[in-house]
Amino acid sequence: MTANIPNLLTWLRIALIPLVVITYYYLPSPWAGPVSALIFGFAGITDWLDGYLARRLGQVSHFGAFLDPVADKLMVATALVLLVDEHGGTWLSIAAVIIIGREITISALREWMAQIGQSAKVAVSFIGKLKTTAQIIAILFLLYGHPLFGLPIYEIGLILLYIAAALTLWSMLQYLRIALRSV
Repeated sequence: MTANIPNLLTWLRIALIPLVVITYYYLPSPWAGPVSALIFGFAGITDWLDGYLARRLGQVSHFGAFLDPVADKLMVATALVLLVDEHGGTWLSIAAVIIIGREITISALREWMAQIGQSAKVAVSFIGKLKTTAQIIAILFLLYGHPLFGLPIYEIGLILLYIAAALTLWSMLQYLRIALRSV
């Protein structure tokens, strides 16, 4: 394992997962959502920062390239499970299953493509980045859960999550189509 600043930031993101869960469930009600959203947002910033620093400082590593998406998927899956547990509902559950299922599918697809020497063909796409942005903002809004400046933040978060789920399906189909043409 390479011990460098980007990898330490990734480990920090993983370490924040239990803090999000504990905060969401055990902080007094009016504060639980906003503080959980703040921690989740901080984790999102470390995600951007670790990649930036890895490139800027020349500290890109194979271990970091492996651990970074794992940390991202763990954060997103944890937050979605918290939200489904708290709010329930068919559509929220379906969106969460689509997002988590896609992450599992694409991770397995990337591993398989790497084994057959075709990993470059399933590199992160623009749609994938757009999907990630929509889902992170959606989760932030859903965790926050309260109106802000008169805006219905929770409802906006739901709409963004549904958009993220649609982008998730679209990007998964693109990756699968590319992979199937490669074999």
